Amino acid sequence: METKTARFTVLLDPRKKKAFEQLCASQDLTPSQVTRQLIRKYLEEHDIDFLSEEPPEEKAHKR
Repeated sequence: METKTARFTVLLDPRKKKAFEQLCASQDLTPSQVTRQLIRKYLEEHDIDFLSEEPPEEKAHKR
C-alpha cells in the first residue's frame, strides 16, 4: 500500500468524465480508486517496478 500521495491531473472530455464517474459510483468505487488500479495494472503489464523505495526518475539520474 502506498504511504505517500502525489496529485495527478488529467484533462478529459466532460461526457467521458461523467460516464466514468457514474460507472465508478455504480460499482461503489471512487474515480481515484479506479484510476490507481488502472495505473498499477498498466505498470505491472510493462514490468515496471513501482514498489521500490526510489521513484524511477531518481534511479535514472544516478546512472
